[in-house]
Amino acid sequence: MATGGPPPEAPTAGTPLAARRSRWIGQQYADITKLREHAARHDRASARAQQRVARLNTKIEKLRHQATLLREKAQKVLAEIPELEQQIKQHERDINAASGQRPPGATGSVGMTSDVTSLHYRVRKLQQKIVDKQQKSRHLELRAAQKTQKTAELKVKVDRYTEAARLEEQEANAYRQRADRLQAVSEGDVASHLAATATAPPPTTAPPADDRPRLP
Repeated sequence: MATGGPPPEAPTAGTPLAARRSRWIGQQYADITKLREHAARHDRASARAQQRVARLNTKIEKLRHQATLLREKAQKVLAEIPELEQQIKQHERDINAASGQRPPGATGSVGMTSDVTSLHYRVRKLQQKIVDKQQKSRHLELRAAQKTQKTAELKVKVDRYTEAARLEEQEANAYRQRADRLQAVSEGDVASHLAATATAPPPTTAPPADDRPRLP
């Protein structure tokens, strides 16, 4: 950022050097304004990145909550399977009792009645329910894993926007510091310029010539 060159010496008011010094002070003010404009632009970029970070963090927490709910549902579905397995074991005992199953090595046919076939049908239905619940649990776990993966991808974006906000804030602070230093110099120059102008002596003029004739 140009600052108009070195400050000229304090001149006498109304001289070309005084006009040059005034222009130099005006250029300093223009440079200060430009530096603060750059700082404001970087502040806006930093605020925009921080806004995106806040929105992404909200979305991440929402996805984490949804993934937790899905895992809880999957666990509840799996928790129903042991009860079904107990029912299957009971039906199998009833089948053995109703069909008069012989021990290994015994001879003779096993009776097959409608009660036995009904119990076999119930066992198959229960086995089908167990497989369906296992499949449902795996599906819920898959959806939870997908949401967890999405949170990891968003976390990468959060880190990137956080770093961008930090860099933009550093740039804004650097421009503000330069503007503050230049403003301090300019205020000192303006004070010295006003003091030199106030203490400058007024221009002297020669008295008018006396054309009246002198008496002897």
